Amino acid sequence: MRRATIRRRGRQHGAAILMAMLTVVLVATLASAVLWQQWRAAEVESAERTRAQSAWVLTGALDWARLILSEDARKGGADHLSEPWAMPLEQARLSTFLAADRSDTLAADASSNAFLSGQITDLQARLNLKNLVQDDGKVHAPTLRMWERLFTQLGLPRATLGRLVDQLLHAQQASAALVTSKAMDANLDGPLWPQEPDQLTWLGLDPATLALLQPHITVLPERTPVNLNTASGVVLMACLEGVAQADAQRLLDARRLAHWDSLDDVKKAAELPLLVLDSQLVATNTRFFALRGMLQIDGNTVQEYSVVQRDAMSVKTLWRKRPLNPAYTTPSMPLDNLSNNSLSGLQARTPAPTITADF
Repeated sequence: MRRATIRRRGRQHGAAILMAMLTVVLVATLASAVLWQQWRAAEVESAERTRAQSAWVLTGALDWARLILSEDARKGGADHLSEPWAMPLEQARLSTFLAADRSDTLAADASSNAFLSGQITDLQARLNLKNLVQDDGKVHAPTLRMWERLFTQLGLPRATLGRLVDQLLHAQQASAALVTSKAMDANLDGPLWPQEPDQLTWLGLDPATLALLQPHITVLPERTPVNLNTASGVVLMACLEGVAQADAQRLLDARRLAHWDSLDDVKKAAELPLLVLDSQLVATNTRFFALRGMLQIDGNTVQEYSVVQRDAMSVKTLWRKRPLNPAYTTPSMPLDNLSNNSLSGLQARTPAPTITADF
């Protein structure tokens, strides 16, 4: 009898210990779940706060850039690479742009961990895809010759350009049908008109060809002349018929010393009697600019890319893009090298037979 009682008590003690262990495991599981939910809520709140702060700072940077462009228009004259708008803002602490308030230590600590950088670049330093196709659905012959010279410099086949032009004609027809009363009856089997160079893959360009073209082309909402004050050497040779590599280098050297106020200045610097400059194709001023802002805050990087249009002193934003990829710079190329006074650095991108290390 006594032995049975002892065995029964031993089993009860074992069950109690097992129940206690299960209770501890359950409590630990619930506690860890609560802690994880609190941590996740804190992380979400922190991310939302960073996103909101970044949006406000980048919006302020965009307004600041628009003010710079507006003040530049007030001064008038040509647009060139020695003007304030062309100077990039290197990475700097956000606190350097804010008024110092020693009493607000929390705000000071927050701004000291934020870094802002950005740049304004000239989109009319490139060949505009919009110029290729006229409103009547025909190809603009002078612009087509410019693109042919560009393709020749980059070592790209003319057949690729022909296919691109055909697709652009189809895209224009499809886009025009969408805004007419016959849109419902139209056969909209063509591609849509691209809004940026990255979308040229819609028109059948392979990634390798697009990579070669991107530094030299753009897509703007209307026909625009190329600004010779900001165009690269490759674009200069494409725009100016009869200009060889040596002539283009001489133009770049002359432009580096003094910008051109008019097309007459360009012609004098070129020293080519047969050079013809069409004001519809080339100019010395700009209306369309690209703005890039990058903010690094609390270990997160947020970038924004905007395109603006300047008419007189009015600067309006056409569109803004905030890419998810932190390494993103522009749809076309790094803005730090968008427009320059030489062709150095392009050799790695463009295996063109006409480009040498000196150019």
